[in-house]
Amino acid sequence: MKNIKNKIVSVLFLVALVVAGCDFSDVNVDPNRIKSAPIAQQLTSLTVNVGFMAGSDLNRYSSLIMQQYSGQSVGATTQTQFFEQFQIIGTDLNNLWGTLYETILNDAENIIVDATASNSPHYSGVAKILKAYTYQTIVDTWGRVPYSETQKLAANVKPKFDSDEVIYTELIKLLDEGIAEVNAPTSAISPGTNSTIYPGAFSASRNNWIRFANTLKLRIFLHYSEKDPAFAKSRIDALVASGVPLMTANSDSFQMDFVNAANARNPIDQFETNRNGNLVVNAKIVNLMNSKTDPRRRFFFTQFPENSGLYVGAVAGAAPAPGIYSKFHTYLRGAITGTVYTGAAPIRMLTFAEYNFIRAEAALRFASPGSAQTFFQEGIRASMLSAGVAAADITAYLAANGALTGTTAQQLEQIINEKYIANYGVVVEPWTDFRRTGYPTLTLPSNAVVPYFPRSLFYPQSEIDNNPENAIQKSGMNVKVFWDTRP
Repeated sequence: MKNIKNKIVSVLFLVALVVAGCDFSDVNVDPNRIKSAPIAQQLTSLTVNVGFMAGSDLNRYSSLIMQQYSGQSVGATTQTQFFEQFQIIGTDLNNLWGTLYETILNDAENIIVDATASNSPHYSGVAKILKAYTYQTIVDTWGRVPYSETQKLAANVKPKFDSDEVIYTELIKLLDEGIAEVNAPTSAISPGTNSTIYPGAFSASRNNWIRFANTLKLRIFLHYSEKDPAFAKSRIDALVASGVPLMTANSDSFQMDFVNAANARNPIDQFETNRNGNLVVNAKIVNLMNSKTDPRRRFFFTQFPENSGLYVGAVAGAAPAPGIYSKFHTYLRGAITGTVYTGAAPIRMLTFAEYNFIRAEAALRFASPGSAQTFFQEGIRASMLSAGVAAADITAYLAANGALTGTTAQQLEQIINEKYIANYGVVVEPWTDFRRTGYPTLTLPSNAVVPYFPRSLFYPQSEIDNNPENAIQKSGMNVKVFWDTRP
């Protein structure tokens, strides 16, 4: 554990220095690339940056849109308030785009090239799986993006934008390649504690990577639910029937564990520490959980007033009222030492709870294998266990709220509402569920600058400026990703 902690601290310190000193004006040229970096160090960098990305800017954008977080201020209007009004403009997105393309995807590509050359398929397989996850997140955020001509560095500094639907099909191929390589019987070298996601002996962690990759395929197939339900059903059914390993426990959840050390605390806690008062919890998720006396509240949110047993969220768009709302608590920020959070909470990206809700929705809507009712309850149970809820409280909650009832649409709403709670703090996916299904039901912020919920984000201004032949700015954030067919 000490070795893992030291690696995280070292890499996060380097990440902080690089981000502070980098100019992301051209994400296709990497002036900081160290060509001779050992492959083990490259994987540490890749896994840390994936986790950091999933808890930083994009986490805030998507969670504010989805009314899990709310922007507040103690004086002048803050960025988080602008973002909650849907004022998310191209210049806001420059660093996020740079992190994704210049850092994460270049790290992944470097590992794939080096691992292939050194006959180390376990490394290239992990890198391909992480590359697929990253592109899935990118596509679901922007739609059409560069894919086939990226990571060429100086050979192509102006990559074309590919069809988001075509990229999705390529991601399944990439995941299949990654699974096969992770499962290779021999590899010159293999990941170990240098991977900050699924760390430890590769003889054990390879199973986590395979289960995650297959579960990521399920997530991708479910995203076709409205555009092509027959395709979604056929691919989900075939994957399940094939008997491939899928997530079976919370220990399989795809997450990055941060630690209580300088420069190594999780990015949600770091933001809260550095910009105290800029974010609180939103009334939508708080009231939904209050209505069911949800036992996860005492882990998700602070009480307001303190020690009252009450939880209060801010209504999106309401006038700022700092200091009267519940804030993020141990689930997102780690345990408390004295009065200070440790920052040792994980950044969760695809959990065992989500796997169960995917299966519940597929069983309900497509008559896919398994019981929607069983998977629904197992999703709730997995989420509560992850939060630290006691067994007796889980049993009581399931007795009161664990039965799917009503029409198919009403049962789907129950599934997505519980998935929305379980995916508190998960980047993008609650937003994707909302765009797919219309659930949970949200009310437009009274001060929203557009009369709709964003369906994708604007392209970064840096890409518009540096790749004008291919990057054409969207007319608005109502431009839809290919799988989004809901009015």
